[in-house]
Amino acid sequence: MSNEQLYITVFYDGACPQCIKDRRFYERLAGQGGKHVKWLDITGKDEHLKSLGIDPLKALSELHLQLPNGLILSELDAYIVLMERVWLLKGVAWLISLPVIRPYLAKLYHQRVQKRLKATGRI
Repeated sequence: MSNEQLYITVFYDGACPQCIKDRRFYERLAGQGGKHVKWLDITGKDEHLKSLGIDPLKALSELHLQLPNGLILSELDAYIVLMERVWLLKGVAWLISLPVIRPYLAKLYHQRVQKRLKATGRI
């Protein structure tokens, strides 16, 4: 298996200052755990997103990533995969995957993202 096959690709909103800040925070925490994470700025990449089966509006409102096998994950599933690569965040990944916590976090996450997008006039 080549190194390229080990990478996950994270689609992030490069026009969002908070998203950039979150990416940098993750990279600092991840250290070697993040070495097989490629970051793709989705700004202006609507056609590429569509070719992968990702709705560009959903890409703004939910984190998406692509696994090495091509499978696309979104929302909390994507966060769990990212967090599991960082030993400091593995417990958080486990916690947010719990059925009693997950729906609450998903709702909270969507509310925060919608508020950010509305405040910046992007939706």
